[in-house]
Amino acid sequence: MSNLQWPELIIFTILFALVTVLGFMASRWQRGSTLDHLDEWGLGGRKFGSWITWFLLGGDLYTAYTFVAVPALVFSAGALGLYALPYTIVVYPIVLLPALRMWSVSRVRGYVTPADFVRGRFGSPVLALLVAITGIVATMPYIALQLVGLEAVLRTMGINGSGIVGHLPLLVAFIILAFYTYQSGLRAPALIAFVKDILIYIVILVAIIYLPSKLGGWSHIFDAAAKKLGTPNPATGKPAGSILLTANNQLQYATLALGSALALFLYPHSLTSVLASRGRNVIKRNMVALPAYSLVLGLLALLGYVAITAGVKPLTNAATGKADGNTIVPVLFDSQFSSWFAGIAFAAIGIGALVPAAIMSIAAANLWTRNIYKEYIRKNATPAEEAKQAKLASLVVKLGAVAVIILIDPQFSIDLQLIGGVLILQTLPAVALALYTRWFHRWGLIAGWVVGIGWGLIMLYGIPNPANGKQHFGGSALALGNMSIFGWHPFSGSQVQIYVGFVALVANLVVAAIVTVIARQLKVFNGTDDTNAEDYHADENDKDLRPIGVH
Repeated sequence: MSNLQWPELIIFTILFALVTVLGFMASRWQRGSTLDHLDEWGLGGRKFGSWITWFLLGGDLYTAYTFVAVPALVFSAGALGLYALPYTIVVYPIVLLPALRMWSVSRVRGYVTPADFVRGRFGSPVLALLVAITGIVATMPYIALQLVGLEAVLRTMGINGSGIVGHLPLLVAFIILAFYTYQSGLRAPALIAFVKDILIYIVILVAIIYLPSKLGGWSHIFDAAAKKLGTPNPATGKPAGSILLTANNQLQYATLALGSALALFLYPHSLTSVLASRGRNVIKRNMVALPAYSLVLGLLALLGYVAITAGVKPLTNAATGKADGNTIVPVLFDSQFSSWFAGIAFAAIGIGALVPAAIMSIAAANLWTRNIYKEYIRKNATPAEEAKQAKLASLVVKLGAVAVIILIDPQFSIDLQLIGGVLILQTLPAVALALYTRWFHRWGLIAGWVVGIGWGLIMLYGIPNPANGKQHFGGSALALGNMSIFGWHPFSGSQVQIYVGFVALVANLVVAAIVTVIARQLKVFNGTDDTNAEDYHADENDKDLRPIGVH
């Protein structure tokens, strides 16, 4: 730690201290009669308005990892990294109506998690348990990846030791996060999101104007990126990437964008932010306004090309001895900005890690409390007991995420995030489609989930990454020529790639439909539906939720 960047570190610490104070103050902000209730602690009293929801959802969906990883992917692979743009554009029209329905039925029935809805919709504790476990498992690596973004900033400021000592600043940051989340619940990240988003917008607008003018303009930047990406990689003998999509990765790009859009609002932390809003009109306004973040994301992605032109080299991870691609943007800021502004930029990324990490840990804690603890351990738990259990669970989730970073190669945690995306996508039939139809039989959904999860993991396990020497879990892009269906290779020899999650979801839906038809023919009992999600309607003032028909 002899190369500490003191001006940057001081500014980072001051801004970090500011949001820490806000986190503890949030317990008194828009507070109800008590925080010893899951609605108050885990959903902010379900009364966030349009502005709060906009910042909360933005802080929830556009994370520190997004701000670090998207430009890093563009830096290393080129145009493929821009898949994040179409998926963040199409996702909001796709989820508008499902989000409204989920909010309505959850408000009437007191649901806190998507698994609550599944439990009521199909009367199946087993299916609800599978959805809850999937949500928790898929969320854990997502939280760990916020730490990856924060550590990239700390390393750039000179904190680059190994072992526990090297991770000490990270531990301190997340201990602070754990305490103010425990005390304030969802109100803490909601309040801090204001500061985080303001800093992000300032940094990106300055970067996208100042850096191109300093490096010769956008034409020169794209030319330099095309030349660098077109140079063959010594490890593979092939070009690292391209600023244009190729015939082999166009299908991957499209399915990855669509699959990511379908998965985004299936994550429990996304639905937590939706359910915390006070009305359907709030959700409608946010679905219209949230694409503004896509503009920022597009500008961020282009920083990958800017880093190529600036000759940025990623820092070496002292613990693993490997280049850390996640440091691309922090190193770019450190080398091109003045120390004081680089400190502000690092604070924006660091605070951008705290907001989603807090929301994700709360969402995972809600799943544990409502769908595992109360369902299987203590059925008669009081609201105060539920709130206490959720607070403790949120601490455990954060500690687990820190353990992933300390004990496991961070690159492996990135591989886990790819698995998380494939996993959460397999809950789409039980959660999203069930908002519109109860045609699927619960045993069909369970069978589809098993096949989707199983085949998805098998496909991910078989994907190598020659660039870093990994033989398994080397990415989420499957070459169709390597796809095997019970030993049958329908696309043998093809180099066209496709997103694993999309293939697994198709298998999930096919199996679910087949088992549903069989179960209906055999007249197998399908549980009791007590939700009638499509039968609740809110008036234009969002005050009167009433049943409007019989399913």
